[in-house]
Amino acid sequence: MPVKPVQRKKNISPDLNSKKRKKREEERVKKLQSEEKKRLKELHYMRCPKCGMELIEISYKKMKIDKCSSCEGIWLDAGEFEMVTELEKSALDKFFKVFKSKIIR
Repeated sequence: MPVKPVQRKKNISPDLNSKKRKKREEERVKKLQSEEKKRLKELHYMRCPKCGMELIEISYKKMKIDKCSSCEGIWLDAGEFEMVTELEKSALDKFFKVFKSKIIR
């Protein structure tokens, strides 16, 4: 018995719809992930990872070191730790003295 063209098209159609649905779902998931990443960045940007309070940037020898306004934790961005370890001992002592003083607002 010969296969009619209409029957053949019906067999292919669900597969195409499935691919389209899958692609739309992947795009939707990517969009949601992007929006969530943006929301989290806005929520946590320049906030202390320990207590959640505001971080203040302190300039020191061409570095921007982040210090918590509440718990006084010191946070280094990528590459800053390496820069600090390359300082001489006397410079390293001065570096830590900068952070011993309390922040006054």
